[in-house]
Amino acid sequence: MSKVCQITGKRFMVGNNVSHSKRRTKRRFDVNLFKKRFFLVEEGRWMDLRVSASGLRLINKVGLLAALKSAKEKGLITKF
Repeated sequence: MSKVCQITGKRFMVGNNVSHSKRRTKRRFDVNLFKKRFFLVEEGRWMDLRVSASGLRLINKVGLLAALKSAKEKGLITKF
């Protein structure tokens, strides 16, 4: 499974390591991902999601069901 947030769709970013002599080499900036279990009250069951820190904030702000519906519309998750 790739390092992608299932709520926001965030992926790794590519950038440069810059040394003291300003020599640049490629590097990756990984996403701040967590494996979290959420209780879906409407269906009475637990869900396991790989969520970024910003995805957790979004769930706290709009609610789990609304966040899952928007993620499904974007095509990030297939079912919930």
